Amino acid sequence: MITFMRKPGGQIDEQMTVAKKIRTSDIQTCNVILDYAKKKVEKCVIEGKVVDTDWDRMHTYYSKIYPNIIAQLEKEAGITAKT
Repeated sequence: MITFMRKPGGQIDEQMTVAKKIRTSDIQTCNVILDYAKKKVEKCVIEGKVVDTDWDRMHTYYSKIYPNIIAQLEKEAGITAKT
């Protein structure tokens, strides 16, 4: 789960959280929710707009930013890495 926060100066900070279950509050507050068990993008809202994107695109993007965390999520979800 990814949440974006805009600072007073306009800078956007990103916060990542890993959870076993998605709660109602997560749906309301998080900007991006990726379900690794289902290999599904549950939510993707950037600056108030729903972004139509697919699993492969989002997975590839966040694998570059958070490689260790994504590798662990893949391992726990039984996802094999693409070569």
